[in-house]
Amino acid sequence: MIIGIIGLGLIGGSMAKAVKAATSHTVLGIDIDGETMTLARLTGAIDGELTDDKLKSCDLIMAALPPKALLRVMEEKAPRMGGTLFVDLCGIKTFVYKPLKTLADRYGFEYVGGHPMAGREAGGFHNASVTLFGGASMILTLDRESRAQTLEMLKAFYLSIGFGVVTFSNIEEHDRIIAFTSQLAHITSNAYIKSPTAQMHMGFSAGSYKDLTRVARLDEHMWTELFMGNRDYLLDELRILVDNLSEYLKVLEDGDEEKLTQLLRRGRELKETAGGN
Repeated sequence: MIIGIIGLGLIGGSMAKAVKAATSHTVLGIDIDGETMTLARLTGAIDGELTDDKLKSCDLIMAALPPKALLRVMEEKAPRMGGTLFVDLCGIKTFVYKPLKTLADRYGFEYVGGHPMAGREAGGFHNASVTLFGGASMILTLDRESRAQTLEMLKAFYLSIGFGVVTFSNIEEHDRIIAFTSQLAHITSNAYIKSPTAQMHMGFSAGSYKDLTRVARLDEHMWTELFMGNRDYLLDELRILVDNLSEYLKVLEDGDEEKLTQLLRRGRELKETAGGN
């Protein structure tokens, strides 16, 4: 296959590297940053530049861009894509689905939403890795027009480049669950690190501090877009978290050891039944 990748940052760059390492597919890439394009060529992550005249020759095009940039770029690229298959790699789906589906219907290409559940605190091509997606989940979002043949092909493709599982979802379910598993975690970490005590933690912190603060180091511009684009679901989850934290605050203020033990036990039990990492 000929695979085009629009955006060669952490996700797009890692996708290019993974495809080149695991398959014999040809990879064409494009990024607005000239240095990124040079590095992508020199490291063998791409075989050439994804110019507009090559879009229609691609069997699969993926775009790894923030929501607003994704829609802006696709307005320009869509008329030149022909009948190719397009997968966006954006972290939210409701915000981008209707505009992308409209473009797909208008210009005759096939569209499937995608979201690789992997990342790092630092972005950019220089942090991209061939192993970033190793064992991770690749989410594909479906609608009534999604073709089984296309989904089977995409599942086989993503598993071939290192993903551990391909998860199928609809747009609403994706955004509702991602609000909890990803977005709320980033907000919580970012708020937690704002304690004045964080500046005095050296020598007093271990794994729990590291785990909870890891994603506080984020790209504030990108995550603002993601949070605002998924605002309603994220608000629901944030309200639940605030209510739960208020319970701990109250029992500590009251000095109620029995109630505190119950709250902690319930949290432990829920973690055990929820499974996962």
